[in-house]
Amino acid sequence: MSKKYDFETLVSRKNQGSYKWDQMYKEYPDLPNDIVPFSVADMELQIASEIKEGLKKYIDEAILGYTGTYKEYFEAVISWMKRRHDFDIQKEWIVTSSGVVSALFDSVKAFTEKEDGVIVFTPVYYPFYSAIKLNGRKIIECPLIENEGRYTIDFENFEKLAKEEKNKLLILCSPHNPVGRVWTEEELRKIGEIALENNLKIVSDEIHFDILMEGEKHTVLQTLSEELSEITITCTAPTKTFNLAGIGISNIIIKNEKLRKKFIAEQGKSSAHVFAALGYRACILAYTQSEEWFEQFLQLINKNQKTVNKFFEEKFTELRAPLIQGTYLQWIDFRALGLKGEELKKFMNEKAQIFFSEGYTFGKDGEGFERINLAAPTHILEKGLERLYEAIKKEYPNFCK
Repeated sequence: MSKKYDFETLVSRKNQGSYKWDQMYKEYPDLPNDIVPFSVADMELQIASEIKEGLKKYIDEAILGYTGTYKEYFEAVISWMKRRHDFDIQKEWIVTSSGVVSALFDSVKAFTEKEDGVIVFTPVYYPFYSAIKLNGRKIIECPLIENEGRYTIDFENFEKLAKEEKNKLLILCSPHNPVGRVWTEEELRKIGEIALENNLKIVSDEIHFDILMEGEKHTVLQTLSEELSEITITCTAPTKTFNLAGIGISNIIIKNEKLRKKFIAEQGKSSAHVFAALGYRACILAYTQSEEWFEQFLQLINKNQKTVNKFFEEKFTELRAPLIQGTYLQWIDFRALGLKGEELKKFMNEKAQIFFSEGYTFGKDGEGFERINLAAPTHILEKGLERLYEAIKKEYPNFCK
């Protein structure tokens, strides 16, 4: 009989240095204690007991000196990739990074020059923009096509942008944050074909690749062909899957030796060596002992996304919370309210005491949307939804059923 994990107990992260909790209290210091932020993508859930207990045991036995990669770590990563994704990798292909965002910054610097264009499918996770802009490259937006809450790639526009000689790199988000799409194999093949035809390299951010809703299948882009595996940098990590964002470890898979050396050389310029003793151990514990916890976590996210979707369908007229295919982030459409940027944020924060990630931070195509983090106990989520309903009912009764 499988063990039942606790996904109901909320652990307050007030005054513990949690980025999103501190951000919330800095702006609104007098908030009641039962308000939980649904913004930044880490979980309001206890981590797997196997990881917790395993780290305690490790600390009892280990010396936390400079620690690099070792056999047990490589075996855990290789096994997880094969088992969960049918992704055959060799240990030489694995480059560690303190985070996928760091890897995006290093990739942009390693594989493009100043003023080169980097293509992104928008709206998209905001550090994509930072990695490009702060390194003096040009953000080339290829807006996704939205049709009643479902997003698809504008391949005609993408091909046109790929043909422009100055555009050298595509940063792909797969599954896509914030819109929750899991790209089909057909869509990924098309992306790959266009990239290969136009000499585009691809950085594929697949950090959410484990987090799939029932019946969905993720395809690791670089597994689609030998040619594609030679131009792709695949960014993965145990951090989203197991709520380990604070341990500083990501597994960047680069098959092409020339690209791998360029990436490592770029890391070296900022002395970005990963000596994360606890990070390596947590990764091993996650990938070898915590799969049952993760399976139960997926059930919670599937339940939570359906809870939000049903709530919006039953309570509101023109506001939409479509079901997602992957990630634990739901993209909610509040455009009908007619509130722009900060206005919508202010309404959410002050009238509803709800703290989402603002849609506009994901680019201009995110205006009027909010992203909700579903990785929280269901009863906490339901309380937030009720506050939202009461606030909208009071201020915008026409949108309530």
